[in-house]
Amino acid sequence: MAKAVHTIIRGGRLLDIRAHAAPKADILVKGDTIAAIGRPGMPAPADATPIDARDRLMHPGLINGHTHSHGNLAKGMLDRITLELLLTAGPWTNGNRTLEDKYLSATIGAAEMVLKGCTAAYDLIGEFPTPSPEGLAAVGQAYRDVGMRAVVAPMVADLSFFEAIPGLADRLSPGLRKDAERFRLAPYTSSIAAMRKALKGWKLDRHDIGMAVAPTIPHHCSDRFLLACLKLARDFGVGLHSHVAESKVQAVVGYQRYGSTLLAHMDSLGLVGPDFTVAHGVWLDDDDNKRLGDKGGSVSHNPGSNMRLGNGLADMRGMLDRKVNVGIGTDGASCSDNQNMYENMRLASMVSKSRGPDWQRWVTTDEVLEAATLGSARALGFGDKVGRVAEGYKADIVFLDLHHVNWIPFNDPTNQIVHTEDGCAVHSVMIGGRMVVENRRLLTLDMAELARKAEAARARLAAANKPSKLLYDRLEKVVGTFCPGLAKTPLHIDRFGGGQHSHAHKH
Repeated sequence: MAKAVHTIIRGGRLLDIRAHAAPKADILVKGDTIAAIGRPGMPAPADATPIDARDRLMHPGLINGHTHSHGNLAKGMLDRITLELLLTAGPWTNGNRTLEDKYLSATIGAAEMVLKGCTAAYDLIGEFPTPSPEGLAAVGQAYRDVGMRAVVAPMVADLSFFEAIPGLADRLSPGLRKDAERFRLAPYTSSIAAMRKALKGWKLDRHDIGMAVAPTIPHHCSDRFLLACLKLARDFGVGLHSHVAESKVQAVVGYQRYGSTLLAHMDSLGLVGPDFTVAHGVWLDDDDNKRLGDKGGSVSHNPGSNMRLGNGLADMRGMLDRKVNVGIGTDGASCSDNQNMYENMRLASMVSKSRGPDWQRWVTTDEVLEAATLGSARALGFGDKVGRVAEGYKADIVFLDLHHVNWIPFNDPTNQIVHTEDGCAVHSVMIGGRMVVENRRLLTLDMAELARKAEAARARLAAANKPSKLLYDRLEKVVGTFCPGLAKTPLHIDRFGGGQHSHAHKH
């Protein structure tokens, strides 16, 4: 067995999140793991490779609790769009993807995340009408090639968007209803078989690039499909991740379909537990948060996407008060425009403040930064090895340039990472003891070549998906009036005006 290589990082300032301090420290890395942290000048093996971290602030790699790699090729395509219109646009924005496109789209997102200080991500990838082992493997390989960690989860359903929302299909003209048939998904048994095959044949190191199961939106899945997803996750010991109560429409449909909240229904089927992650959770009520907290579940709070799609302001304080593990995510680039975790930390802080003037209930920068590191790490199932710069943890470290204007003057590192940093001061990024970004340059791929491939794919897909764009333009008029109308149904949960909220009305 080859001897583990040592690296000694000297002279940097190491963030202590809760102390709001960053004392100078040296870090000894053995192989991919932090072996020791000590005072400047601490002893190191004679053959240790030195890294000069003077004028650098070192913090744990940020961890994206929720994204969609297929969204990266659709970056910038949409403006005024709700979640329901985004789902309607899927065949236009994501259609006709080849295996190479899936790899390319994931590579673009991974490159952006790493350059902006993010070292791991929970990626819910969409392949329609059913996931493929080849597509999942291609996305996993993209993360590996860029040098990131990831959990890749196929986003699956057995009911189409138009089948999942009661009354919507009835509003379509006979011609449009026929055209909307192209949204129909494969039988749930096909998706389960494909995921089982992918899980069984996964060749990447699961400690770095793992898999999970993502029944995409509960009411887009029959109960038997949800139960099959649960069994699959238990059979392979992997996580479950679902978009729950993301929009007001979803919350209303939950009551129409189940007579309860979406989370309560999933809990009744046994899905809610320590390996379960809610994406968004904007419309979770107090009982939902308590249920999640009591059972050790997680929420990925995605404030940029929630506002971008008009879904509202999630209650991070209410989640934390009920012991929910909260992570932070960006969501996909088709609906959040970028993969910038610094931006979403800042937004998480601002959203909390926007809910009302009771400043003592606002989340703190400590809580936000811990959510974007340890909280997201726990949601990914990586909580015992990443999310901290500490002995025994993997050496996933971001180096910020303290000579960048973001850090002039240097007052409070915890506050400034959350409120001031925007990714521009990221100088270098180490993942597993290996420099992936150095002096603002991504070392693992050629960005000019990536841009050339992306432009070729964009032009080809724009032509191939033109009929789907025309269909979207026709469907937009129906979906864009029916769903906002449905969202006017009262739930007695205040998500836009701030302040405390009462329990959702039980229909």
